[in-house]
Amino acid sequence: MNPTRHERPRTMRRTIACLIFLATAVAARGAEPPRLRRSESFLGIHFDFHAGPDCKEVGRNTTAAMVDRIIDLVRPDYLQVDCKGHPGYTSYPTKVGNPAPGFVGDPLKVWREATARRGVALYMHYSGIYDEHAVRTHPDWAATRADGAKDDRATTPFGPYANALLIPQLRELAGVYGVDGVWIDGDCWATVPDYGDAAAAAFRSATGFQAPPKGPGDPAWRPFLDFHRDAYRDYLRRVVAGVKATNPTFQVCSNWAFTDHMPEPVSAPVDFLSGDFSPQDSVNSARLSGRYLARQGIPWDLMAWSFTTVASKTTAPGRNTKSAVQLEREAAGILALGGGFQAYFGQGRDGSVNLDRMPVMAEVAAFCRARQALCHHSRAVPQVALLFSTPAHYRGVDQLFGRDNERLAGVLASLLESRHSVEVLGEHHLAGRLDDYPLIIVPEWEYLAPGFIEDLKGYARRGGSLLLIGPESAGLFADVLDVKFDPAAGRDVHLAHDGAVTTLPGKAPGVALGPRAKPVGTLLATKSDRSSGRPAAAVTGLGEGKVAATFFPMGRAYSHEPDATARAFLDALARSLFPDPIAVVAGSPSADVDVHVATKGGRLLVNLVNASGPHRTEPILDAIPPVGPLDVTIRVPARPARVTLQPAGIDLPFAHENSRIRLTVPGVAVHEVVVVEPSK
Repeated sequence: MNPTRHERPRTMRRTIACLIFLATAVAARGAEPPRLRRSESFLGIHFDFHAGPDCKEVGRNTTAAMVDRIIDLVRPDYLQVDCKGHPGYTSYPTKVGNPAPGFVGDPLKVWREATARRGVALYMHYSGIYDEHAVRTHPDWAATRADGAKDDRATTPFGPYANALLIPQLRELAGVYGVDGVWIDGDCWATVPDYGDAAAAAFRSATGFQAPPKGPGDPAWRPFLDFHRDAYRDYLRRVVAGVKATNPTFQVCSNWAFTDHMPEPVSAPVDFLSGDFSPQDSVNSARLSGRYLARQGIPWDLMAWSFTTVASKTTAPGRNTKSAVQLEREAAGILALGGGFQAYFGQGRDGSVNLDRMPVMAEVAAFCRARQALCHHSRAVPQVALLFSTPAHYRGVDQLFGRDNERLAGVLASLLESRHSVEVLGEHHLAGRLDDYPLIIVPEWEYLAPGFIEDLKGYARRGGSLLLIGPESAGLFADVLDVKFDPAAGRDVHLAHDGAVTTLPGKAPGVALGPRAKPVGTLLATKSDRSSGRPAAAVTGLGEGKVAATFFPMGRAYSHEPDATARAFLDALARSLFPDPIAVVAGSPSADVDVHVATKGGRLLVNLVNASGPHRTEPILDAIPPVGPLDVTIRVPARPARVTLQPAGIDLPFAHENSRIRLTVPGVAVHEVVVVEPSK
């Protein structure tokens, strides 16, 4: 409808006012210092509080001075701040969704203006699939359970939720507030199978099954889970495309997508990968997650929790906050792998931040910054590859993107605690690169794709060393191992090694070795009976290489209770297959130092991470005992120009002989790096 003669002057005045406003905003934004994109970022802080119906004064204590104080203390590249948590209420006054009951001003505007003025990027914590308010008020948006009830937290990719709420809200954040991106929480890991009519019809059309399965064991169960995994991938691609259609520079990450929660190739155009590792046993959590992310091919970071969710046995009653040195050690495990780091601190129910905790983060930030130029975006040197099989993992879990990684994590911890430099790689990482790795280890997987089994056999024939852990994975290669298994003759596991005997959970099958298989180690019938031993493992030549296997399970048991005898046996077997690694570190108890070999800028980096202390069982540590001295041998083709201990820049005297340098590292407080400068 055209404006009337009387309305035209008013319309013109409004138009002029809007143009002036936009010009002013553009000019102001043009005066802002530049902000790093996530691909360039190294250090951040995450805040969230999952606003709910109790939040009636959000923003009351959110001030520019508060944000400035955080930035002054920590100097982060980005802040990641709550805007919608799992309850589904926004912690900013949204115009397109479900705001918390009450606000004092507009807290998100405060965060954006203060960070923009300081050149700090701002990302949002936003709960995606997981939205209790949305499914309560719009039951048709919810996933349907097998019993016909609506899920009380999970939306469905087959409903209108993404187009009706999620995408419009992300566009509001990008367009109205000008935030830099979003870290979508409660997404892949919160997705559940949907038994609703729309999902059932799509499943029938895609697979030919006439009805959804009743549960595990149904012939349609695995296809049903795979179908829903595809549905989530399609949903994530739609979300990214939907927001980038109007805001192309907006950066999107879905928490734990394409990580060890969802171990597969990246198939959606997300801008970065991220996850928050376990608040307890964080060292082991970071060990696995970081090693999988490091080869995914796009920028990544991981988040430590600055507090725990279980009570400490050694600190003051009621304390749940971690020390700076504990967070530094958690960061070190990520920095050594080339990743970025962030730490999570809570917000009050009004959205404010407890500034008393920021000096702890300032200490952690200084520790990280001292290592940034050295470590960020470094690349692992291929040494030991530990297989995280995508098809085996998905066959072994009865959730869409759930975790059951204990067997893998136990083998990884055992190898790291024997100072092997290990990468955790899927089939897609190893495709075309098998021969780069002197040793490939297959943990206790019960299935591998037939084509990949043949690829691994070919790798061994060409000179590679393949180590299979446990009878299930060994059974996949029984032909080339020259062994036969008799599960009916299984018995308890009593492993004898180097004068010690240990008992491990599980059963070892009977095994008969052919003439090509050479026995290694001993499994006893009882802990005291040394007269009735069976082989604990075998090594068989294959072409130019070797295939070896252990005949007992150990990964899950090691995850729960590390066993020194089992670790020593696996270490001895691995070193017999790969006797010449780039770096060998001796001295101090072996389980106290993780070793990771990497390169950056033409320099060889031998990362040494102090893993001492009861980090697996104690949620809060106020001190970490230093380790060392350490004797380090590094294989290099020519005498280096210089060897230093970083980040302190200390010159390390070394001897060079037979293409190796030998030196001593006086000690490792948390994380030190031996840097080898190539000869000119």
